[in-house]
Amino acid sequence: MEAIDYAVKKVLRLEGVVCSGCAAKIEDKVKKMEGVRTAYIDFVSGKLIMEIGKKYDIVGIVNQVVDIVKKLEPDVAVVDDDKDTNTGRRKDIDEHSYDHESRLNKKRIFRVGVGAALFAAAGLFDFAPWLKLILYLTSYMLVGGDVVLKAVKNIARGQVFDENFLMGIATVGAFAIGEFAEGVAVMLFYQIGEFFQSLAVNRSRKSIKALLDIKPDFANLKVGNDVRKVSPENVKAGDSIIVKPGEKVPLDGKVIGGESMLDTSALTGESVPREVKEGDEILAGFINKNGVLTVEVSKPFSESTVAKILDLIQNASSKKAPTEHFITKFAKYYTPVVIFTAAALAVVPPLIIETATFSQWFYRALVFLVISCPCALVVSIPLSFFGGIGGASRNGVLIKGGNYLEALNNVDTVVFDKTGTLTKGTFRVTAINPADDITAQELLEYAAFAESYSNHPIALSILKAYEKPINQNEIESYEEISGHGIKVNVRGKTILAGNVKLMVQENIPDIAETEGTVVHVAVDQKYAGHIVISDEIKEDAALTIKALREEINIKRLVMLTGDHQTTADKVAKQLDLDEVYAELLPDQKVERLEMLEQQKSSKGKLVFVGDGINDAPVLARSDVGIAMGALGSDAAIEAADVVLMTDEPSKLVTAIKIAKRTRNIAWQNIVFALGVKFIVLLLGAGGHATMWEAVFADVGVALMAVLNAMRAMKRYE
Repeated sequence: MEAIDYAVKKVLRLEGVVCSGCAAKIEDKVKKMEGVRTAYIDFVSGKLIMEIGKKYDIVGIVNQVVDIVKKLEPDVAVVDDDKDTNTGRRKDIDEHSYDHESRLNKKRIFRVGVGAALFAAAGLFDFAPWLKLILYLTSYMLVGGDVVLKAVKNIARGQVFDENFLMGIATVGAFAIGEFAEGVAVMLFYQIGEFFQSLAVNRSRKSIKALLDIKPDFANLKVGNDVRKVSPENVKAGDSIIVKPGEKVPLDGKVIGGESMLDTSALTGESVPREVKEGDEILAGFINKNGVLTVEVSKPFSESTVAKILDLIQNASSKKAPTEHFITKFAKYYTPVVIFTAAALAVVPPLIIETATFSQWFYRALVFLVISCPCALVVSIPLSFFGGIGGASRNGVLIKGGNYLEALNNVDTVVFDKTGTLTKGTFRVTAINPADDITAQELLEYAAFAESYSNHPIALSILKAYEKPINQNEIESYEEISGHGIKVNVRGKTILAGNVKLMVQENIPDIAETEGTVVHVAVDQKYAGHIVISDEIKEDAALTIKALREEINIKRLVMLTGDHQTTADKVAKQLDLDEVYAELLPDQKVERLEMLEQQKSSKGKLVFVGDGINDAPVLARSDVGIAMGALGSDAAIEAADVVLMTDEPSKLVTAIKIAKRTRNIAWQNIVFALGVKFIVLLLGAGGHATMWEAVFADVGVALMAVLNAMRAMKRYE
């Protein structure tokens, strides 16, 4: 039997990648390498993420990747953050420092500055024609020499249709027809625009990283009477750590000493601090506000909530939205089409129009080429979606990919679980109905004595409602009758507390007819009344249903639950749900969901919102599975496509609104970029636009689109 070739994940940072087209070329080459199972470049974080077959030489593959990057993009540095000395990292990887991009920018500014000075001198002073030509050529080589060189190298490798080729042929063409000043000016403003676009992209990357800067830097490990500052990765489950005021909680654990207020906003999006004391569970990423806490660590850092959240968000860009796929395909065909159109524009009119001159139409074709670069789209669209994912995380919503973010725009059916989703999952006494010859307080007291030894949620709700301490010495005998209830003797009286089956079994007469979760009580064989127990509906559940219907225009709101039909109907009526299906086993929930799936519109999406633990099969089957109130639940994070990090149903409304805002921003960029390009293309073809307008239609539009994309990162208010 052939051994399984397991894959190893390897991540490399590519410093200096600000062109999504360049990133795509690197990604395409790496994918074709032997031993590489999958590879993709997260353009937003500048990371190359690969899965390599375990039997292959990882060091050798990393070296090949470095060679590919050097050939395609010499200015891009490959950095391996893996500190394991066994990886045998190449020396040239280590030699690049984190200020690589800063040094590149300084060199570019110097070259462009000197080139601009020479260009200005040639234009402002009345030099001899030959001297002007020398100044323009020198200026052009300083400003655009690297662009032309890249274009030549790419052509030699068979990669013709990129922005270097477009700018190179357009400006060299301008020199060929005697437009020296315009050729230099176009390259100068192109480089300035690229510089600002690079700054905008890097700024957006830093902004996104700042949104996700929830990873703790250190942990104060308690060793005997000493406290040592160590990396969170070096702390084991069971160790004790100290968290001082102002510090991030480094690992998940339980408070074993101290009291404090914690800022949970980084994980939950909640601005109100949470009070914690001894015995409370806390999570990595929370910020300690005032007191000193001693915490017993429950999980190693790799399994902590914050580590899982960071991994989810950082890998979200691998699941691209349909809009991103569309733009990638569009750009692939768009640029060659425009280039061939430009060639036709230069050649055909002079052949068929008597008054047309070749130089005139050749110039128009050059304008056409400058405009055609699709950078505004291929850079800004991924930034929009990743920004939306980052912004959602600030609101306490984890979205696992751009595809799920976009899917939330088309929701027409929302299916809810009941317990823990629309209701709190905690019971309370909602009605006390005594018989004629007993008071409500007496009935509650009898029930409280009967339930005093039980830890069942129903028993605890009765004891909580009674509020008084129970003297268990007064209980003379106690008998639990399995599946029925409890029988006790208190102060010489025999008390029965349980369901209808218990009352019938004990031959109690005049039992009241009830529905829902009810505890019947009898005293000395006489029916004393019943207590109604209900699961509380969450405070914002009704507002959520209203907002989904009125603000989001969801067509169908359904509840699936394993609870009794009567209880389910009551909750559905209170919340004004369209449909309710009760008393369902997990497999029956899947069957009912599939039925609802068939009934939705062809383009509509079905969302299931559950607690993420009991509802894993339904979460997996729905178009978008959303785990509700599952912060810290491994099952929820694994099963769901979206995780709401608090137990508030209203976060679903927030998630959908963020999705809609993100898609709007993406389409604003698409319409704006294509609209401006189309208008300038028409003007250029008609001879009404020069290369100045063309540069704006290329670099200016790209810069504005990137800045617009950054709006998606803002926290939704």
